[in-house]
Amino acid sequence: MKLIAIILVSLLDLFPGVQIVQDSTMAVLLDEAVNGKRELVEVDGYRVQIYSSNQQQSAKGEALDLETRLKDKINQTLYVQYLPPFWKVRIGDFRTYDEAKEYKKLFVQQFPDLMGDTYIVRDKILVMQ
Repeated sequence: MKLIAIILVSLLDLFPGVQIVQDSTMAVLLDEAVNGKRELVEVDGYRVQIYSSNQQQSAKGEALDLETRLKDKINQTLYVQYLPPFWKVRIGDFRTYDEAKEYKKLFVQQFPDLMGDTYIVRDKILVMQ
C-alpha cells in the first residue's frame, strides 16, 4: 500500500492539475500509508439513505443492483445493509446533518429518479482518529 501512495504522490507532483477521484475507503487506506497508522473508529453521524424495502422476494436484489449502478458514479462509500426485516442502501460518513444535507442535494440533482426514496438518517459512521 505504501508503494501505491508513493506513486500517487509522485504523479500529483508531476501533473499538478490532475485530480484523483477515489472511494473514501481508499482515501483512508492511502492516508494511513502516507501518514502512519491511524485508527478507524465508529461515531454517531449521518448517512443518506437511498433505498429501503422489506419485500423479501426482491429487496436484496434491488439493493445490490442499486449498489452496482451507483458505485462508480458517486464519490462516497455505499453501504448495503440488511437490518431485519429491511434491506437498505446508504451513502457516506457525514459528521454533521448539514454535510449530509448538502450531499443529498447534489445526489438528487444527479439521480432525480431516486429523489422520493432519499432521506438523511442518523447512523454510526466510520472516521479516522
